[in-house]
Amino acid sequence: MSEPTTFTLACIVAGALLIAMTLGGSFIARLPLSAAMLYLGVGVAISPVGLGLLKLDALKNTVLLERLTEVAVLISLFTAGMKLEFRVRDGRWRIPVQLATVSMVVTVGAITALGVYVMKLPVGAALLLGAILAPTDPVLASDVQVANPGDRDRLRFGLTGEGGLNDGTAFPFVMLGLGLLGLHELGDGGWRWWAVDVLWSVAGGLALGWLLGTLVGRAILYLRMRHREALGSDEFIALGLIGLTYGLALLCHTYGFLAVFAAGLALRRIDEPTARPLPQPLPNPDETLSPAEQEASGAQAPAHMMRAVQRFNSQLESFVEVAIVLAVGVLVATTRFRTEVLWFIPALFLVIRPVAVVVGLLGTPVKGSQRRLMAWFGIRGIGSLYYLLYAINHDIQPALAQRLLSITLAVVVASVIAHGISVTPLMKRYEARKSGRQRRP
Repeated sequence: MSEPTTFTLACIVAGALLIAMTLGGSFIARLPLSAAMLYLGVGVAISPVGLGLLKLDALKNTVLLERLTEVAVLISLFTAGMKLEFRVRDGRWRIPVQLATVSMVVTVGAITALGVYVMKLPVGAALLLGAILAPTDPVLASDVQVANPGDRDRLRFGLTGEGGLNDGTAFPFVMLGLGLLGLHELGDGGWRWWAVDVLWSVAGGLALGWLLGTLVGRAILYLRMRHREALGSDEFIALGLIGLTYGLALLCHTYGFLAVFAAGLALRRIDEPTARPLPQPLPNPDETLSPAEQEASGAQAPAHMMRAVQRFNSQLESFVEVAIVLAVGVLVATTRFRTEVLWFIPALFLVIRPVAVVVGLLGTPVKGSQRRLMAWFGIRGIGSLYYLLYAINHDIQPALAQRLLSITLAVVVASVIAHGISVTPLMKRYEARKSGRQRRP
């Protein structure tokens, strides 16, 4: 099939699917399945095992797929950052931080042990597998994330923050795995890994993202509120800040994922009451401005900008989710799955994730149903695919690449199905119980 025909068919399928989701979105939301499950099914249907309309090979189209997943994760991380409140003394932040560090280490360690002692992988390859599968996904987990900026629910806050942070905290383990395979410089005794890949890249990425998000957000608000300038094009704020932050983070050899998440977090904070006072709007707004422009440059300018950017980001996130999950469905047809996934997936979902969450939540106020749901909703998805493709493009051996692809893709597909089926009934039950407790005298 020629490239123009393939592209044309892709446009038709994607367009029809987007319209169908618009027409039936409210009905689908009531069903015990997620939108990602439908995208996955359509992807399989148009793959070589179905209608044969599209074909992708993860080992041949690695550069294209890496860039697509990279963009998807960046958009989702920025969106996750903008959903969360950040206050220095907010104890809720202990939950995602411990999940993204302690639980991350436990998960990587457990998968590495299984890889070495059960799968007979080299230590570097097993560690790389652990790093690929450890982070939870910010793209596919929207149904269990913070719904609005004022949502103070610990479950949603913890899962949103974990998804935003651990896509960056997994990177040091990816680099360590590549280093043990001889594909990355670790330094004598691992000094370079500790100094550059861990300390500098993590701290530098967070600091750079926070600085850029704060400066850009305040500059735009200053121009709008003091000079009635920089009005409109709120969509460019998101795209521009993501691109600027990610590019500068890579240029400075820091983790761009963490930087983009921090930029979204910092941009969101300028709308918080406890943030540094913003410039006061000028009196007597220009009568030539439209009502929307007057709102965008008046006292409600911070809230107006946040709503516009968040709305655009949510739409963009939904669009890239369609593209990536469709690609996953097509990839299923060209991937040879090994039988080891039959026991590995239950071990990851039912043993490793719950144990990692229990250990990671020690000392936090998360108990009961919140802890159980956090243990279950360790959703794997686009982030894991990105790290896999990143490793493949760093010239890991073809046999290892094929094996890691088999495991990773199987885990992602299983997560889309298992978590997609369970998310609606479990979250409805959780919200009903929470509402019942709040109504009690």
